[in-house]
Amino acid sequence: MKLAVAALLVGSAAAFAPAQQGARVATDLNMNLRDVASNVGKAAAVAGLGLAVASAPAQALTKSQINELSYLQVKGTGLANRCAEVVGEDSITPKSGAKLVDMCIEPKAWAVEEEIGKAGKTEKKFVNSKVMTRQTYTLEGIEGVLTSEGGSIVFNEKEGIDYAPTTVQMPGGERVPFLFTVKDLVAKGNGGSFKPGFQMGGDFNTPSYRTGLFLDPKGRGGTTGYDMAVALPGLQSGEEGDDELFKENNKVFDVTQGRIEMEVNKVNAEESEIGGVFVATQLSDTDMGSKVPKKILTKGIFYAKVE
Repeated sequence: MKLAVAALLVGSAAAFAPAQQGARVATDLNMNLRDVASNVGKAAAVAGLGLAVASAPAQALTKSQINELSYLQVKGTGLANRCAEVVGEDSITPKSGAKLVDMCIEPKAWAVEEEIGKAGKTEKKFVNSKVMTRQTYTLEGIEGVLTSEGGSIVFNEKEGIDYAPTTVQMPGGERVPFLFTVKDLVAKGNGGSFKPGFQMGGDFNTPSYRTGLFLDPKGRGGTTGYDMAVALPGLQSGEEGDDELFKENNKVFDVTQGRIEMEVNKVNAEESEIGGVFVATQLSDTDMGSKVPKKILTKGIFYAKVE
């Protein structure tokens, strides 16, 4: 069995590389992403997303196969950044007190909303972007409780490696950092059983990309450092004070909201595993309040185990 798994690992190693393609909630940044997720999410998750992940390697490994590998067999292959594959099209009805554990969320494609000018008109579109982060952008070990509301499954995320600092590069060369996350996710389903076609979605919180201890090049920070650019006193005095540099001087820990839509397409009742695809929308980094964030669209696959 180990020889077979090793052969699969060698054959699919190349496929593990990424595709080339006091906290203050800033109320002015709480953009409504629900419409974006509903329009883009449900349509893409059901139709378009299937195309986006259709090129996934056919030799992806199951959880049991991954568990048989040693550290040295995994090292350097990128397998640690991949979610396990689920085989089967069964059905699982969670019991009272059930949880989702070992949840893995692996992005496969990224897009950034940009204003596109054409024929004298501008419109906002999501443009495909290339991930610049090394293979550390997958969320892993997420778990939470399953409850029932009106006969439908509700998932409440509680803990795990539920955030990953990520940077993508747009076609023009601009790099956009963001904190890929599903913190405090409350996802409501459309049925009482996990089975192919089951969908669930909900909102989550996106903390600031940087913490209050971060110091910018001028030594300014949220909870430490200087409260102004010491080398530029002339721009921070007089009648207008520091109006010109107010946002750069006054760092804030922005907490914005994102949304994720998920659809189950594989269920293994014997192993209590589910797998499927997702599409998520969220805002990018604000550089602690000094920049206007961009909308990020992320598509990929997920894995979880019902316990």
